[in-house]
Amino acid sequence: MRFHPRHAGPRVSERTLDAGDSVEAMSRPGADAAERLAALGVVPMAPGLSDDEVARIESSFAFTFADDHREFLAACLPVGEGWPNWREAGRRTLETLLRLPVDGILFAVEWKQFWDASWGRRPARMKDALRSAAYQLARVPRLVPVHSNCYLPAGHDSSGHPVLSIYQADIHVVAADLFDYVDRLTTPAAEPSAVATVDFWSDHVR
Repeated sequence: MRFHPRHAGPRVSERTLDAGDSVEAMSRPGADAAERLAALGVVPMAPGLSDDEVARIESSFAFTFADDHREFLAACLPVGEGWPNWREAGRRTLETLLRLPVDGILFAVEWKQFWDASWGRRPARMKDALRSAAYQLARVPRLVPVHSNCYLPAGHDSSGHPVLSIYQADIHVVAADLFDYVDRLTTPAAEPSAVATVDFWSDHVR
């Protein structure tokens, strides 16, 4: 099962730089993505997460949102089908979403002969292979759900990563960044040319 976001017209937030504007001041990728999603009108949206809510989520689940992802969720909280409701979803639901990429790889190890070359020789016994894979996967970069089976890397002071569609070991780049992902939700578009940037996961992009 692979989710295919789609393309939908120009960015509504673009404007030319005025005198005195800095590039940094104009760089609001997460807020721009939220604005674009609101303009599309394809998903119900709740008020964005407060700083305290974000801090509680990050503390509870031991990760930090990427800067553009955090900015997006601070501007709006999509609550439609497939969008994680970081405010009202139960802890088990959110834990499941956060675990899905790793659980999918473990499923592929058990049932599809998946094995990463950097892990060394695959143990002969399945239980040993799963134990070794789980040990290795605990050390790969965390991924955070955006929508459906599409994820962004975790990590403060990071932004602009391509969005990855992940189903077991079937990994694809579906958008160049968070804005591009939102921009593709309503109209077909060509496959993005962006290259995945996150360790381990990028090694298995198809």
